[in-house]
Amino acid sequence: MFEVVLFQPEIPPNTGNIIRLCAATGARLHLIEPLGFQWDDKRLKRAGLDYHEFAEVRRHASPEAFRLAVPARRIFAQSRHATQSLHAVTFTPGDVLMFGAETRGLPADIAEKLPIEAFLRIPMRPGIRSLNLANAVAITVYEALRQCAGLAHTTIL
Repeated sequence: MFEVVLFQPEIPPNTGNIIRLCAATGARLHLIEPLGFQWDDKRLKRAGLDYHEFAEVRRHASPEAFRLAVPARRIFAQSRHATQSLHAVTFTPGDVLMFGAETRGLPADIAEKLPIEAFLRIPMRPGIRSLNLANAVAITVYEALRQCAGLAHTTIL
């Protein structure tokens, strides 16, 4: 199982779509607060459809609270400034896949604590700045699953 971490997500439909993704793949979703929306936002619920009950979602009051809840795991963070492709990494079950806020990315104080090899980028054409957060999470989770034998009989191996 992979740990997907959203650092202070701002757009409810993105988070709702990621909840659906986590329900479908078995990834655990962690939300580091504050959120840019109310947890009962109807746009969050609509995007997640009826998958909320199938996803394990944990909310953390701070990055420190998250690290206490999920200690000693490898962390990979998406960054448009990274030079290493996510295809160059060998993922293993239990890896943490961290994503920054839609408009700000990861703050410097979080990024500084990670080694340079932890930063990954999704290959894109030159001049394209970034992808939608939900799309970036989906690409990364499915690459990690592909490397780790993917989905078999709807169960994560």
